[in-house]
Amino acid sequence: MAKGNPLQEQLLKAGLVKKSKVSQVAREQHVAKHAKGAATPNEIAVDAERARAEKVERDRALAQECKAQARIAELRAQARQIIDDKKIPGAGDSEYRYTASGAIRTLLVSDEQRKQLSTGALVIAQLGERHLLLPRAAGDKVRERDAGMIVLDHGSAGQADTTSAEDDAYYAQFKVPDDLVW
Repeated sequence: MAKGNPLQEQLLKAGLVKKSKVSQVAREQHVAKHAKGAATPNEIAVDAERARAEKVERDRALAQECKAQARIAELRAQARQIIDDKKIPGAGDSEYRYTASGAIRTLLVSDEQRKQLSTGALVIAQLGERHLLLPRAAGDKVRERDAGMIVLDHGSAGQADTTSAEDDAYYAQFKVPDDLVW
């Protein structure tokens, strides 16, 4: 008898199984072991594949989030660089007051800069704790990269005029003194 399973040999000697049944089981095991056909995936393999797919998806989402954060940081750095390069020094004795972050701020400007601020030719940008004057073109470039850095812009389309013609006609009857500076 060929070298086989010791349990099968014991069962044969005891007369509990027939030799034909033992050889049939041995053939089935051999065929199952060396079969070239597609084996049906078992539950463990399906679970492992599912876990691998979920991990790949999580990794992809995490990488995409990291890339987005890196892009935001890059745009903010570009905006800070533009502000540093294009800032206009506030030169003058006249105080220009505006609101930023819920507080009234003051910036010393010249009369010419005050006019440019009111027409929108100049904007005020925030860099850290400092507020600086920028020309309109530089302000637009900063707004493209990080709109939160622009504190005051009288020429932007975002601050649409909310008064109607009826309101303008009503307020026209009240004269504002020329020397009034807020």
